Amino acid sequence: MSKKQSTALGIEPISKLLIKQAVPASIGILVMSLNMIVDTIFVGRWIGPQAISAITVVIPFTFFIAAIGLAIGIGGSSVLSRALGAGDDKKAVQIFGNQITLTLLLSGGLAIAGLVFEDYFIDFFGATDSFKGMALTYYRIVLYGIVMLALCMMGNNVIRAEGKPKFAMYAMILPAVGNIGMDYLLIYTFGCGIEGAAWATFISYIVCFVFIVWFFIAKSELRIKFQSLQLRTKIVKEIGSLSSVTLARQGTISVLGILLNNVLITYGDSLDVASYGIISRMLMFALFPVIGVTQGFMPIAGYNYGAQQYARVRETINTSVKYAGVLALMIFAIIMSFPDFFVSIFLSDKGSDAQTLADNAILLSRTPDALRWVFAVTPIIVIQLIGSAYFQSIGKAVPALLLSLTKQGFFLIPLILILPPFLGVWGVWIAFPIADILSTLVTGYYLHKEVKTTLVVASET
Repeated sequence: MSKKQSTALGIEPISKLLIKQAVPASIGILVMSLNMIVDTIFVGRWIGPQAISAITVVIPFTFFIAAIGLAIGIGGSSVLSRALGAGDDKKAVQIFGNQITLTLLLSGGLAIAGLVFEDYFIDFFGATDSFKGMALTYYRIVLYGIVMLALCMMGNNVIRAEGKPKFAMYAMILPAVGNIGMDYLLIYTFGCGIEGAAWATFISYIVCFVFIVWFFIAKSELRIKFQSLQLRTKIVKEIGSLSSVTLARQGTISVLGILLNNVLITYGDSLDVASYGIISRMLMFALFPVIGVTQGFMPIAGYNYGAQQYARVRETINTSVKYAGVLALMIFAIIMSFPDFFVSIFLSDKGSDAQTLADNAILLSRTPDALRWVFAVTPIIVIQLIGSAYFQSIGKAVPALLLSLTKQGFFLIPLILILPPFLGVWGVWIAFPIADILSTLVTGYYLHKEVKTTLVVASET
């Protein structure tokens, strides 16, 4: 067998590897986040603030279904990376086959349930009469294609685990560009409103799915056979134990989104939901370099841990934290300096009816201060994200699960339940920096302890 690309993960210098892995991942995530931002800008400027609220209440559920694919992709790819590192190609193919089957079964089942009980779910997500019709329209169309997105999220992580991050980047860029183009065509040119926004998203899923299928037919080292699609109990348990980490984290984010929508409606109004919709898009944009470095970090750490090269694992942790921290600070400084500008690009000041213009003015007065509070200490969560990703990449599911839940699950959700009854909507916004600080302290402590007691000792024996 010729030397595989994946073996470079255990040979090349860590800085070079991290750049090679993280830059394509970061570019892909940047394009994806810009896609979500532009999508929201088009919706806000060409349909109105209530349409932003409609999309915001739908996203937690569709995000969770897509996260099933992401979880199986990340968890399974941790097992797959270590199998490749150990030279077990047969097991790697079996793992990938099981990832496909699990993604189809779980995301498909949940999508069907979502369509059957759509009215109940929309009410539960926090939609009010002012935008419920738009939310239901968007929800129904997007759900038609959500299984394709779940498979794309799974396949993207497998591509990265093979050591081919450029193709993983292309898989994110192509649908993002397609979605922006279709948004312009369907919303602006043909005036299809929220329905046009939904179909543009659906078409972007198809574009991504076609590219992923092409990659695994034409470029992948993993050649799937029918037998590898059959679920194996041992492999399912391995994938499941690590996938549960990402799924719990993403599921908690979905629960958080639903809770936030309902709390904002209770203590504020639908425009506060729109404010959060804008802030959440900006938050994803601000974190794109951190998430990119984290995704680049995982296959390198997992491969070298599987190959018992523990000094390289330590170097990967240190280099990743350093690179991600510098990039996060740069983005943070830009957003904190010009919050009014970033909010204003989502809103139109002309060509709208009087009510829409009034809503826009309210949003512009509220959202910049909220944005500053939510972003107040975001650069420090570099440690939290990379720390939890480290435990996941080396197969330690329990600490990975607990640490991944620290921000949203253990701190942010309780704070959002506790603070707003006393502080109103402002209590929602200040909950974010408090949760960032607490979760970073906890994760930093356990990561430091792991490096000192496990990696150092293992590399010296």
